[in-house]
Amino acid sequence: MLFWHVPAPNEAMLISGSKRQAQETQFRIVTGHGSFVLPVKQKARMLSLALREAEIAEDCVTQQGIRLTVRAVCVFKVGDDAVSIANAARRFLAEQNRMEELVGRIFAGHLRSIVGGLTVEQIIRERSRVAQEVVAGSHGEMEKLGLVVDALQIQEIEDATGYIDNLAAPHAAAVASQARIARARADQEATEREQQAAALKAEYERDTAIKRAGFLAQTEESNARAAQAGPLAQARASQEVVEERTALAQREAGLTAQRLEAEVRRPADAEAYRQRTLAEAGRDRARFEADGGAYTERTLAQAQADANSARAASLRNGNQELIAANRVVENLPALAEAAARGISGASVTVLNGTEGVNQVAAGIVGQGLAILRSLQRAAAPAVPGRPAAHIPEKP
Repeated sequence: MLFWHVPAPNEAMLISGSKRQAQETQFRIVTGHGSFVLPVKQKARMLSLALREAEIAEDCVTQQGIRLTVRAVCVFKVGDDAVSIANAARRFLAEQNRMEELVGRIFAGHLRSIVGGLTVEQIIRERSRVAQEVVAGSHGEMEKLGLVVDALQIQEIEDATGYIDNLAAPHAAAVASQARIARARADQEATEREQQAAALKAEYERDTAIKRAGFLAQTEESNARAAQAGPLAQARASQEVVEERTALAQREAGLTAQRLEAEVRRPADAEAYRQRTLAEAGRDRARFEADGGAYTERTLAQAQADANSARAASLRNGNQELIAANRVVENLPALAEAAARGISGASVTVLNGTEGVNQVAAGIVGQGLAILRSLQRAAAPAVPGRPAAHIPEKP
């Protein structure tokens, strides 16, 4: 509407010319809602209730006589109550942009007075205390101006004489030393960790290389086996052929050996056995002839000796029968010799070797001796009282 005015949330509307007044003010304060303003008769103006900021940079002298430059920031605003709005309106309504400058000067004065009663160390260590004392010292003045301080912060303390730097030097040196030690320790730990990391990396690379070499070896071995599969199969086939040929040759050699056994060795053994048998037969025959001749000679010699003895006795006694027997005895060697020659020229198989030969010779001689004994027995009664001549028995 044309005559309806509404202030902003951070503004207070001051209406002058109205009959209704509060708290003995010459204007009406409207906040948070609108109001009619009659033209010509009434006039409306706005007072900002927003936060404002005043920067303070003041040279101060401490209790020790050391000059410091203190920089601070003050945050303030017009109070929300009607009294504060009225006080601020009376002072700053026409010059609201000078509010920061005026507040800065007020706080600068209080800051100089507070710093002058403190040492540099207290100011440095107790900045919040300094700020609180400055706010407390300016409270009355700010209240008269209708202003409320929300915050006061000391941002920086500058020392042109170097006092603060000298105060900080030992601590700075200690801190620097600790910092160097910490850096050295950190560097050492970093170096150790880098060495450990390098060792782990080298170990990993070694293990990787070993595994890679193992894989390559297996691959090459597999490739080699695959490449040798054909030649190995051919070699195995050739080996099997050689084995079969060898077995065939062995069987052929066995058959040849059996054939030689049947065709050569056995006939040769038979022939050798025949020759050996013939040789043994010839040897036995020669032995037979020799043994038979020797035995015949011994027997005939004994018989002749006995005959001669008998003949001599017979001649002495005049025994004619014995004389006749003597004739037989005289011819006995010739008969025995003829029989021996007949046997030696005959093809006679002797089964018992030398014993058989002796038996044959003894039989021949025994026949002659039997004849001689018969004659001897026949002639024995002719000469009574005399012993008959002894003819040896067959051995």
